[in-house]
Amino acid sequence: MFVHDARFSDLNVSKMPNDRFTFHLKRLVELGLIEKTLEGTYRLTIPGKDYAGRLDTDSKVVVLEAQAKIGVLVVATQGEKYLVQQRLKQPYYGYHGFITGKIKRGETVLEAAARELEEETGLGGDLRLSAVKHKMDYSASGELLDDKYFFTVRVDNVFGGLHSEFPGGKNSWMTKEEIFKLPTLFDGVEESLKLISNSEFAFVETKYTVEGF
Repeated sequence: MFVHDARFSDLNVSKMPNDRFTFHLKRLVELGLIEKTLEGTYRLTIPGKDYAGRLDTDSKVVVLEAQAKIGVLVVATQGEKYLVQQRLKQPYYGYHGFITGKIKRGETVLEAAARELEEETGLGGDLRLSAVKHKMDYSASGELLDDKYFFTVRVDNVFGGLHSEFPGGKNSWMTKEEIFKLPTLFDGVEESLKLISNSEFAFVETKYTVEGF
């Protein structure tokens, strides 16, 4: 991790028996994390560099460093109604909110939003990035449960046939009044509605104490 490449003898800094060290070295090669060069040295592969970049080397025990998740939050509008999704998978089973999903490697924000919208609802529309939300969910005892950055996207001029159900949830159009009467509503829904109504781009960070995780 801290050199361009290294020979077998240079890598075995803990002086492990050669047969044992060779076993682990071959395993790393099999996993595609390192490769042997034509000169006989070893170096990290591209996946190996990606893995190494996520390691916390400051701690005494080397572990993958926990990082916030990055995703999209999609708010589709149709007149006075908004597309609401009931989550039917853990965590937050049964809770209502807007469409969310992960941004895949090599995918732009709007590409991710369009994909999630089509996959989970069957719809398309005109997409506009409205805000970035940093949402941190804590338990009543103060334990950090979830940490996410959401690129918040508004969708207008919706087209297509709505899928009322999909694996993991249900979709329905609701007015603001109907939304706020729901018994299980994600924290931050009201904030998201305000953000997509603003003409200027915004960035917000909020810590919530949550139930239902």
